[in-house]
Amino acid sequence: MHQPASVLLIDDSPGECELFELALAASGIPATIALEQDPQVALLTLRNSPPRHLPSLILLDWKLGAGHGDRFLHALRGIPHLAVLPVVIFSTSAEDQDVAAGYGAGATGYVQKPLTFDQLVLCIQDLCRYWLRRNLMPGMVKSPC
Repeated sequence: MHQPASVLLIDDSPGECELFELALAASGIPATIALEQDPQVALLTLRNSPPRHLPSLILLDWKLGAGHGDRFLHALRGIPHLAVLPVVIFSTSAEDQDVAAGYGAGATGYVQKPLTFDQLVLCIQDLCRYWLRRNLMPGMVKSPC
């Protein structure tokens, strides 16, 4: 049986998590969402999840509290069965050094967080249409769009 698409948002701001959850619901994209504020807990959860429960897409806040998302990405990319998961950095920063560092750490993509709720809904629709509907992952069979 085909598992529904899922998104894991790792963001240390409860307000950002709530906005994202509302925007995903408003987007009309049929996907489940998991929210995690602590990247270490997210990594432990991913490491212990069976393959069928892994998210289809991870959105990672780059500026996580005391540290950046690079620690999470380096650790994730070092775990063979998790290394292929798409991780898109979802950050307020569009600084060249952050974008370069994100890709250098193993990000699959980098998207600047929109400024308004309506823009966030459109951004989520774009991200999910590509990563959840069009992108092919190893071991997945998808039908054409």
